[in-house]
Amino acid sequence: MEYIYAAMLLHSASQDINEDNVKKVLEAAGSEVDEARVKALIAALEDVDIEEAMEKTAVAAAAPVAAAAPAEAEEAEAEEEEEEEEEKEEEAAAGLGALFG
Repeated sequence: MEYIYAAMLLHSASQDINEDNVKKVLEAAGSEVDEARVKALIAALEDVDIEEAMEKTAVAAAAPVAAAAPAEAEEAEAEEEEEEEEEKEEEAAAGLGALFG
């Protein structure tokens, strides 16, 4: 993954994504550089629009978060209703206790 991150970092910094720059980023991060992986990465990214790929990834990553939000809200609402029900039961029990003293 660090090879892809290096390419993304270079792209974000508006630097050329080439073998030398990827190696520099990896070395600066303290990673061991595999020449074959660097070459494969550069070859794989030749026809890729990195900006578009990053946007698609961001949208795909946000979808589960957006889907989880309503579920969490429903859970909180259900817990709140349970607490209210318990309070009503406690109040009713307290009222019965007063009858039998």
